[in-house]
Amino acid sequence: MSATLTEEQRAFQEVAQRFARERLAPGYMAREQAGTIDRDLVREMGSLGLIGADLPEQYGGMGASSVTTGVVIEAVSHADINVSYVQLLGSLNGQIVARHASPTLASHWIPRIVSGDALFALALTEPRGGSDAANLSLSARRDGDHYILRGEKSSISMADQADAAVVFARTGDAGAKGVSAFLVPLDLPGISRTRFNDLGSKAIGRGSIFFDDARISVENRLAGEGQGFVQVMQGFDYSRALIGLQCCAAAQASLDESWAYITERQAFGAPIAQYQGVSFPLAEGEGMIAAVRQLCYHTLALRDAEAPHTAEAAMCKWLGPKTAVDIIHQCLLTHGHYGWSLDLPHQQRLRDVMGLEIGDGTAQIMKMIVAREKAGKVSVQHLTRA
Repeated sequence: MSATLTEEQRAFQEVAQRFARERLAPGYMAREQAGTIDRDLVREMGSLGLIGADLPEQYGGMGASSVTTGVVIEAVSHADINVSYVQLLGSLNGQIVARHASPTLASHWIPRIVSGDALFALALTEPRGGSDAANLSLSARRDGDHYILRGEKSSISMADQADAAVVFARTGDAGAKGVSAFLVPLDLPGISRTRFNDLGSKAIGRGSIFFDDARISVENRLAGEGQGFVQVMQGFDYSRALIGLQCCAAAQASLDESWAYITERQAFGAPIAQYQGVSFPLAEGEGMIAAVRQLCYHTLALRDAEAPHTAEAAMCKWLGPKTAVDIIHQCLLTHGHYGWSLDLPHQQRLRDVMGLEIGDGTAQIMKMIVAREKAGKVSVQHLTRA
C-alpha cells in the first residue's frame, strides 16, 4: 500500500510506526496482564495526532481521509491490536457524533476523543443477540426534556473503561424505525458496569452496561428520534474495513517474527528457512495478507469517494479475522515447542484476533450482506434488460 500513499499519509505512517515500535510493542503482553490501557499512553497518542485524525478540524481533528485512518490503525495494530481499539472506536463514534450531535455536544466531546482525554464505547449489542441489530429491548422513554433509559447492553468493548458511549435504544415500535441513538456519559446515576472474563482482548475488556432508569437530556439524542439504526449501519461499513486492517497487522507481526526465527533456527546443519515445508506456509501467509490488506484499503478509498462499499466492507470483516487466525496459528506452529509457550506473543495475538470473528458481525452475517448486495444488483440488472 505504501507505493500509493500521499506524502502526508506517509508522514502519518512514519509517526504511527515509530510510536508503535518504541512505545507500544514492548508492553503488548504486559497490558494483557494489567487488563487495561494506560490513559497517559492514550493521551500521548492524542498529542501525536494518532486518534481521530479523520474527525472535523473544527473539533480538533485533521479532517483526514478514511485511508489515512486505516494507515494509522494498521501501524498501531502491528504493535498492539488492543490499543488500536482506541483509534477504531474514536473514529467510529466520533464520526457519528460529528454528523448527528448538536454543535454544543460535539464541541464538548470530540476534542476530548482526539486528545485522548475520553474513551468511547459503542453500545448496541444486547443479551438476547447481537446480529439482529434492529431488535432492541433497551428502552428510552420520553419524560419532558429527558429520556429515561432502562435495560442492558452486553458484550460491549471497553464497557468498564469508557467515559461515554453511543447508546442505541428503542424509542418507538418494533423494527429499525423505532431505534434512536444517544450520547451517554457513563458516570450518570443509574448506570453500572461489569467486565467479562474473556479468552482474549483483555487489555480492552468486554462487559455489560446496565441502565436502571438513567436520565439523559433530550439534547444528548443524536439526530432525530427513530434514526439510530441508519447511523449504526453506516458506521459499520467503516469499522469493518478498519477491523480487517487490525487483523492484517497482527498477522503481519507474527509473520515478521517467524521469518526472523526460521533464518536463525538451525536444524540438520542449516537454517530451517531453506526447507520448503517451513518457508512455503509463511510465503502463502504473506500473499493472503497482502490481498486482504488491499481489499481493506480499496474499501476505505470507496468510502472517501462516497461510493457504495457495503459488500466490500463485509468482505473485509469476514476475510480479515479468518485469514489472520489461520496465519497466526501457522506462525505459532512454525516456532515449534517455543511457540506453545505463553512467553511468546503468538498465542496472545491468536486469542485477540479470534474474538473479531464474532464481534461486529459474524462471518455468516457478512456473507449474507454480500449475497444481499450482489443478488440485489442482479435483480435490478435483470429488470432493466427485460
